[in-house]
Amino acid sequence: MITFLANPKRFLDFSNAIAPWLAVLAAVLLGVGFYWALVVTPPDYQQGQSVKIMFVHVPAAYMGIMVYGAMAVASLTGLVFRHPLADVAAKSAAPLGAAFTALALLTGSLWGRPMWGTFWQWGDARLVSELILLFIYLGYIALWNAIDDPVRAAKAAAILSLVGAADVPIIHFSVDWWNTLHQPASIVRPGGPTIDRSFLIPLLIMMAGYTVLFAWLWLVRMQTEILERRARSLMMARGA
Repeated sequence: MITFLANPKRFLDFSNAIAPWLAVLAAVLLGVGFYWALVVTPPDYQQGQSVKIMFVHVPAAYMGIMVYGAMAVASLTGLVFRHPLADVAAKSAAPLGAAFTALALLTGSLWGRPMWGTFWQWGDARLVSELILLFIYLGYIALWNAIDDPVRAAKAAAILSLVGAADVPIIHFSVDWWNTLHQPASIVRPGGPTIDRSFLIPLLIMMAGYTVLFAWLWLVRMQTEILERRARSLMMARGA
């Protein structure tokens, strides 16, 4: 499949066919997830209604890491295998990952105020490593825009992406390695989730909705990038 979609025309045909279905599925999942989370789910016995920030914050934090993983894999594929669309995939994913990470930081601060008594704590390893991830995203985007030659820009950005990938396991394991305000893993853990089903099910639906939303936006951004590159090539050929 990856080799088949290496041809830009085949990729555009494939993405044009699947993108509308992804958009509809994302709307359905997010609609059901938001209604279930905000209307059906009861208040938490300790956190009250503020627990419902979780349904926006947790999926956003999960997506920030997942998107960076996809970006790093695409960067590695471009460096090693010279896949024609690898740099397009990585470049298109970066702004989406930055947006998810920023949303995670914002909602985390709003959630932290009533729970921890503060919007921000520099001593919390997960908070700081998540902020570093946002800076890496922004640095990756800035590097692409700073270099005029697309080939050089793709290579430099790919190297930065792979170096920055070291922050991903730090974010994930920070609650185990250091004493932080964040609680340990409560969904994917030995022995099963510790969250009650009334919260777990809508949370999983929201995570699925965020994932499909990203897939749709990613395809749309990749389509736009391919068409912009074609337009630049035509303009350069016409000028020559």
